Amino acid sequence: MSLRQPPLPCALGRSVQASLLALALLLAGCQTRPSAQAERLDRLELRLQQMEQRLNQERQRHDGADRSGKPPAGVIKSLTLRSGTEDDRLRIYWANGSTTDLPCTKEQSTLVCG
Repeated sequence: MSLRQPPLPCALGRSVQASLLALALLLAGCQTRPSAQAERLDRLELRLQQMEQRLNQERQRHDGADRSGKPPAGVIKSLTLRSGTEDDRLRIYWANGSTTDLPCTKEQSTLVCG
């Protein structure tokens, strides 16, 4: 024995349909234009990316090595050797202010850098 509900009157069904249609149109219309806050966030993200690119270009310009990986020609100001750590290296400080890092490994009983 199933309990059957009487059908909704036709006018009530149409009003529910019209309400749902209006709600769907309203929600669709709200999503087409991004908010001012979202636009501002997009502009800030773009500006941050541009600043990061400029910073990377500056680093490449001030890095003493050229694109082929050769160190700068000139006088060495000082050397530092880091050993016994996870990233053993020989760092060369050049007179022009740039640095070059040479990774070091221990082969047999000799520390080899380059």
